[in-house]
Amino acid sequence: LLAVWLDKYLLSVMPQGAAPLPIAATPDLRVFAFTLLVSMLTGVLFGLVPAMQSTRADVASTLKDQAGSVTSKGAIRFRKSLVVAQVTLSLLLLIGAGLFIGSLRNLKTLNPGFRTSNLITFSMNPVLNGYDRVKAREFYKNLQSTLETLPGVQSVGIGRVRLLDGDRSDSTVTVEGYRSKDGEDMSPWVNVVGPNYFATLGIPMVAGREFRPSDEREMVPQEIIEKLDFNRQADRDRFEELEKQLKGAPKYAIVNEKFAHYYFGDGSAIGRRFGFGGNPGTKTDIEIVGVVQNSMYSTLREQIPKQVFLPAMQAGGVAGMNVYLRTNLDPSQMFASVRRTIQGMDGTLPVYDLRTMNEQIDRSLVTERMIAMLSAVFGIVATVLAMVGLYGVMAYTVARRTREIGIRMALGAFRRDVIWMVMREVLLLVGVGSGIGVIAAILLTRYIQTQLFGLTPNDPTTVAVATLILIAIAALAGYLPAMRASRINPIRALRYE
Repeated sequence: LLAVWLDKYLLSVMPQGAAPLPIAATPDLRVFAFTLLVSMLTGVLFGLVPAMQSTRADVASTLKDQAGSVTSKGAIRFRKSLVVAQVTLSLLLLIGAGLFIGSLRNLKTLNPGFRTSNLITFSMNPVLNGYDRVKAREFYKNLQSTLETLPGVQSVGIGRVRLLDGDRSDSTVTVEGYRSKDGEDMSPWVNVVGPNYFATLGIPMVAGREFRPSDEREMVPQEIIEKLDFNRQADRDRFEELEKQLKGAPKYAIVNEKFAHYYFGDGSAIGRRFGFGGNPGTKTDIEIVGVVQNSMYSTLREQIPKQVFLPAMQAGGVAGMNVYLRTNLDPSQMFASVRRTIQGMDGTLPVYDLRTMNEQIDRSLVTERMIAMLSAVFGIVATVLAMVGLYGVMAYTVARRTREIGIRMALGAFRRDVIWMVMREVLLLVGVGSGIGVIAAILLTRYIQTQLFGLTPNDPTTVAVATLILIAIAALAGYLPAMRASRINPIRALRYE
């Protein structure tokens, strides 16, 4: 029952993407049968060992001695060694949970290079609804200008690649005046964006300017294309001439700081040129008109890549695009207004993946969140089991030593002396288990290094906090039987058999 409840809870707090997570909380009979079988075998095995030990007791000496001596010292040491093993594994899991939770915290508080608050994003693709490239371009222009008139909207921008969605697009470039080396990575990541894109996201311009509507390179109008008969050589020649004229228009790009510094060092990138392609003779006909601050692109874990941004309307047309809307209101209040506005423009166009940028970041961390939550649950469960084991062993030890404790108290031992006698044994078990656990963590946590972010596998703070938590809980578990021992009545204890 607890497992079913925990599964449902874990899935309920996980963000759901466009497609549901391929995980179900429905009880599985095969899993249940397997775990039931393992549990029964474990119970039989660990119940059989002490049962077999009890059959080897010497009857004559046992009848003469006190009841507590029926169990051998070897059996007691075995029980204590199991407690040490539980403490070791619990500490190892707690340290792992602390590392995963710390990595998730570091990722969530990481500055992606743009302002995520009060930012909405959604996706559209008019081409799927029969729009040609000219009509699609005009639709996005009208959409941007219409959304900017809504109350509470500060600015609107569009971009082809959705940020922090695991998507990427790159292309080989040739940079004017830069001689590439053999095997050098000459493929920056590319995004196609519209005017006001950087202002909307809050990515500062370091030098130069943003794209302007006047930067757009015109395309051959669809009306002219529809009148051309491409089976006729004259019409084909006319189309090629029109394309050639339009391709001769100036081409512009914006790059990030990493691109500018990589290829131009401390010199200015404004006015420098590059072109797409890596073959000799590649035309470097794209002029850099702006440099923006570095920002994340595909995931929060990535190193900042070299980035190139092209004007959306100059890049040969538009299809599926992502719209970013900056508001000074609660972002969730804008969802209905956005949908109504688009429905008023074209009721057949679907709006999908409408969410805040903070929600987008949460979705991008779904794997990290799942690992952190599961490791935390495993660590807590393991710690509870270890404390139950510790309490059981110490409670049994106290019961076994009842007569001894009674004699000590009859001879003048104080309650604090009895408590310390039990707690000393508790702290010894926990100390040995914790020491082994720390060593095991140092040896084993390097295998999860690729899953960590902003933390070393042997992060001293995480190890120290996990160890202190475990020792504190263990001390509490041991303190209860210690208090019980201190309340033993010496007269009754001396008569205890």
